[in-house]
Amino acid sequence: MIRVPEIKLYLEEDEEKLKELVSKKLNISIKDISEIKIFKKSIDARRKEKIHFVYTLDIEVKNEEKLLKRYSKKGVTKVKEVTRNYEFKERRDVLRPIVVGTGPSGLFAGLVLAKSGFKPILLERGKDVDRRAVDVGFFWNEGKLNPESNVQFGEGGAGTFSDGKLTTLVKDPRSRWILEEFVKGGAPEDILYINKPHIGTDILRNVVKEIRKTIISLGGEVRFESKVTDLIIKDKKIVGVKVNDRETIRTDTVLLALGHSARDTFEMLLSRGVEISQKSFSIGVRIEHPQNLINKNQYGEFKDHAKLGAAEYKLSGHFDNGRSAYSFCMCPGGMVISASSEEGQIVTNGMSMHSRDGKNANSALLVGVTPEDFESTHPLAGAQFQRKWESLAFTLGGSNYTAPAQRVGDFLEDRASTEIGSIDKTYTPGVKMTDLRKCLPDYVTDTLKMAIVEFDKKIKGFNTPDAIMTGVETRSSSPIRIQRGDSLESNIKGLYPVGEGAGYAGGIMSAAIDGIKVAEKIIN
Repeated sequence: MIRVPEIKLYLEEDEEKLKELVSKKLNISIKDISEIKIFKKSIDARRKEKIHFVYTLDIEVKNEEKLLKRYSKKGVTKVKEVTRNYEFKERRDVLRPIVVGTGPSGLFAGLVLAKSGFKPILLERGKDVDRRAVDVGFFWNEGKLNPESNVQFGEGGAGTFSDGKLTTLVKDPRSRWILEEFVKGGAPEDILYINKPHIGTDILRNVVKEIRKTIISLGGEVRFESKVTDLIIKDKKIVGVKVNDRETIRTDTVLLALGHSARDTFEMLLSRGVEISQKSFSIGVRIEHPQNLINKNQYGEFKDHAKLGAAEYKLSGHFDNGRSAYSFCMCPGGMVISASSEEGQIVTNGMSMHSRDGKNANSALLVGVTPEDFESTHPLAGAQFQRKWESLAFTLGGSNYTAPAQRVGDFLEDRASTEIGSIDKTYTPGVKMTDLRKCLPDYVTDTLKMAIVEFDKKIKGFNTPDAIMTGVETRSSSPIRIQRGDSLESNIKGLYPVGEGAGYAGGIMSAAIDGIKVAEKIIN
């Protein structure tokens, strides 16, 4: 097959026309094309009066070599199939590896190990995704938090309650294989080729279960409500783990696929001599606008076109105070959710269903913080920094998991909000209108003000007075990095830090990639 880029299709045209368009580009007969597949699809909305889709197509056609020579300067290339095959074989003399955590890095590390015959044991402190969803719903509706089963802890990790974005800046051939496994698990096939794929929390929950079933079918084991409370180390080598302070499991291989919120586990690791360092991350708020405002900005007169769906945005800026701000995890047609994992603290996040048909768009609006902003040089000072602002947000919101919120107009004028305006909140259990300056560092609020004004130049109406900000968002990434060397092991032999919580990823795809890398290292 050959790969043909830059095929344009306008909104009024159907995909049935693609074969005709590619035949014209290559100056061949439609009859010569025996197969056509979409490799990539993106939206070009730079000229709002001429919005169109841009396709890269894989086609099977007569005289391929001739066409490759003729059109190589126009980007036509030979399709190189990239497949990843993991050979299953019995590993009778190998202790079963243990994977701690079932977020993306843990699930995909476990999947690769299982496909290779290692029969891994996956230990998850939280519950399976169905029971976890019940606990999360009860928290959102009743304000009763389960510290071991929430948006942060449980099957699928924090990404299970998100937009389910599958984008990454990491260029890695494993990405395609990961997407294929998601499709096998029930995700829509278009995630294989659309430019900014997402699954949505509703579909992702079922996909996670299917990956678990595959691991089990290959001899692996997935255990819930199984918290690793200690490591058993001898001569700086891992020899086992303790689960729930009771059970001991012997092993010489542990993959630490922790989430970014496993603070108690970070403390345990530090007490056992595992090398941990501070890491930069970001804090800020969730900001909500009407989705139709974003659609109008991005698509103009085509804002309601069925083929376009809910529009996204991505914004960033560097300001005179030396700080940077940016949008993060933008959720079109989504909702702001409570993502607390410790009692007495408020944490916000964003979530969308696959349809993205909610009335509001929301995004994190974040400011970078570095170890220089923390109050000590302790390896876990970043986590304490997070706790400080999360606790202040809890008190400011009324000490009942109602979150503090403020209208953008009031925030820019340094006055407390007393009521919601024309844009309603989506956060549950609810919000208390107040002054967000009381639960954020001064340099963060100063930077957010500059960012909102600047971002209005790119998204007209971004600084609309009734846009609502909900605080605080502190879990953009892990506040630590568990050190690892070229072997991908920590300073404890056999102990492999993996994924986002360990400080080596940021999002579903990059975490899954890192999990696979470590699993492959162990296999080899």
